[in-house]
Amino acid sequence: MDRTLFSGFKIPAASLQVFIGLAIVIFVPVYDRVFVPIARSITHKPSGITTLQRIGTGIFLSIVCMIIAALVEIKRLETARDYGLVNSPDATIPMSIWWLVPQYLLFGLAEVFTMVGLQEFFYDQVPDDLRSIGLALYLSVFGVGAILSSFLVAIIEKLTSGSGGDGWFSDNLNKAHLDYFYWLLAGLSTLGLAAFSYFASSYIYRRRTT
Repeated sequence: MDRTLFSGFKIPAASLQVFIGLAIVIFVPVYDRVFVPIARSITHKPSGITTLQRIGTGIFLSIVCMIIAALVEIKRLETARDYGLVNSPDATIPMSIWWLVPQYLLFGLAEVFTMVGLQEFFYDQVPDDLRSIGLALYLSVFGVGAILSSFLVAIIEKLTSGSGGDGWFSDNLNKAHLDYFYWLLAGLSTLGLAAFSYFASSYIYRRRTT
C-alpha cells in the first residue's frame, strides 16, 4: 500500500503498531474523565460499569475491529485486481495506508476496555493474600493467547496451502486471503463473547472488606 502519511514521509509498515499505543494513551484519560462520570450518572455505580462489562465491551470492539480489517482487506484485493497487480507482489497498491489506521485505533480502544478490565478484575476479585497470583493469571492471558494464535495460524496454513496452491497466508499478499482470516477471527471472537456473556451474567462479585 501507499505508506505516505503526509508529503515527504513514508511510515515503515511495522511502525503502524504505534497507532495502538497512541489510542491507548488518548483513550485511557478519556475513559476516566468522560466515560466513567457519564456511566456513573446512569448506573449509579462508582466505577460506571463493572469490570466484566468493561471486558465484554472490549471483546465486542475487537470483533468490530476484525470486521473492519476484513472489509479493508477486501478493498485492497479488489484494488490490486483492478490495476492488474495480482501477480506483482512487490508493487505498491494505489491505496493509502490511512485505510488501516481506523482498525489500529479501534484495537487500541478495545485494549483500554479489555486488558485494563482484566487487570482490575484479577486484582480486585482474588483474596488479598493471593493478589500476586491474580496478577500472574492476568499476565498469563498474553502467553496463552500467543500460543493459541500461533497454533491457529499453523493449522490454517497447513489446511489452505496443503495442495501446493496459494493459502490464506501466501507470500504474495495479492493472492492471499487475509480477509478470510479476519472473518474467522471475528466469528471466533463472537463465540467467545457469547460464552463470556453467559458465564459473566451469573458471576457474583466478591465484596472487599475494609
